[in-house]
Amino acid sequence: MSVEAVKEYFSHYGMADRIQEFPVSSATVELAAQALNCAPERIAKTLSFKLKRADKSILIVTAGDAKIDNAKFKATFGERALMLKAEKVESTIGHPVGGVCPFGINDGIDVFLDDSLKRFESVYPACGSSNNAIELTIPELEKYTQFKQWIDVCKNWE
Repeated sequence: MSVEAVKEYFSHYGMADRIQEFPVSSATVELAAQALNCAPERIAKTLSFKLKRADKSILIVTAGDAKIDNAKFKATFGERALMLKAEKVESTIGHPVGGVCPFGINDGIDVFLDDSLKRFESVYPACGSSNNAIELTIPELEKYTQFKQWIDVCKNWE
């Protein structure tokens, strides 16, 4: 189960007890913000994409109010943004839609952090299911995602 993989991942760092579980859904930015009683932009949403030329899947973690800018994406990755099909997400990434996160993921998936996150002291990414999250500072997000690099591929947040 996906959430168990994330709990195991964070247990290696002594942080599994920081995962918050909710009696309600947190599968969307809006629902997660309600469950956490925080601003929607502080939800760190994790989006999954397919890079055709590299035959590789990637994750991009963005602020809750940010949208992918196709021109910026193409300038960064050399091709247009192509999100993974919903039915492929869990088998490719290791987490189901609504719980996709950059922790406890399948091997070979690169994680990128979008600049839209840098304006916050802490953010709330999901933890493998549609009813949980963890609060992480930006340095913690960098450490625990084992990200490849910071990128600027979003709009509507500045």
